[in-house]
Amino acid sequence: MSGSLLRRVRVAEVEQVAARIKRFRFVDIDNAPLSEFSGGSHISVVMHSGDRMMRNPYSLMGSPTDTSSYQISVLHCGKDSRGGSQFMHENVAVGTELEISEPLNLFPPAKLAKKHVLLAGGIGITPFMSMMNDLDSLRSDFELHYGVRSLEEGAYCKYLQSRYGSRVNIYRQDQGQMIPLQTILGEQRLGSHMYVCGPKPMIDWALQTAELLGWPDENVHYEQFSAPPSGTPFIVKLAKTGREIMVKGHQSILEALEENGVDAPFLCRGGACGQCETGVIACDGYIEHNDHFLSEAERVSGKKIMICMSRIQTGSITLDL
Repeated sequence: MSGSLLRRVRVAEVEQVAARIKRFRFVDIDNAPLSEFSGGSHISVVMHSGDRMMRNPYSLMGSPTDTSSYQISVLHCGKDSRGGSQFMHENVAVGTELEISEPLNLFPPAKLAKKHVLLAGGIGITPFMSMMNDLDSLRSDFELHYGVRSLEEGAYCKYLQSRYGSRVNIYRQDQGQMIPLQTILGEQRLGSHMYVCGPKPMIDWALQTAELLGWPDENVHYEQFSAPPSGTPFIVKLAKTGREIMVKGHQSILEALEENGVDAPFLCRGGACGQCETGVIACDGYIEHNDHFLSEAERVSGKKIMICMSRIQTGSITLDL
């Protein structure tokens, strides 16, 4: 599956919901119902800036039962942006037409969980917006712990507290507050599941704390949409067709293939789902593995690469494509 099925939408609403975060609401270009989705789902938004095409994944935030529109939130990443967040903030307004992928859920709540413990940091609140909607409608037991730099930079704090009351806990960095993670995880009953989304250091901290406290791996879930890092240009050789394609410094291998009309496999575009795993036939450069999927042994072998996130430092790489 290449994830190439796209739907054209129109931007119906844009709202500044925090200092660097905007909410966008999309409707079908012909006002037809959009596809159903479940809590924790995301879509990819296709953006064209000059001769560049970008596809960024964003969590769906609205009610999964409302197919009249989709809602996403976008953090303006500033100097750390590869262009997608800047494009959304500076070029997308009410009436703008875009293409989006169909919803995909790599972060669903566990159906048999006795309780759901949700941990969010910054823009990582977005997948929990739809997830809490689902859990609340099912009368499932859940609690949210949400870390923000300040109320001005944290999105949806007042809304979440007014809707879900004491189940929502906000921790403000500007007031010296931190999520008491060890206490939270240490007090949960058997059958609880933990979900974390936010900056990589927060995710690593949560996973390590859960492991130290003896949480089973199957009860721990996380989602991270990482942008592929930039680097020096290199050549990708396609073994099945003999083509050679230049991967520019700002591109991932996947983006370079798409730019040159190659229908390569992908789903999440964040190095987590495994769909874009590709065999490496030869490589005369060092592979920089930036995914969250391959095992350490697979990385050391040099026989696999996740083309949505990973690259080589210089030279060329021959792929089984």
